[in-house]
Amino acid sequence: MKWLDISEIAEALEEKYPHADVENLSFPVLKEWILTLPEFSDKKEGCNEKILEAVQMAWLGLRDVDYETDDL
Repeated sequence: MKWLDISEIAEALEEKYPHADVENLSFPVLKEWILTLPEFSDKKEGCNEKILEAVQMAWLGLRDVDYETDDL
């Protein structure tokens, strides 16, 4: 998994950290969590704020889907 695999990263984070407060998670912590994913194999320096924001939004999007199905 590489930095631009946004959806895959978000899914892996949701699986590993299902109770994380994604909305209030700092980018340094998010980056560290991504780097510790076993499937992740990209360079630490290959990341920027836009990528981290995209991962955060994708992760929040996964949670929105779960909330919608819970309401049915």
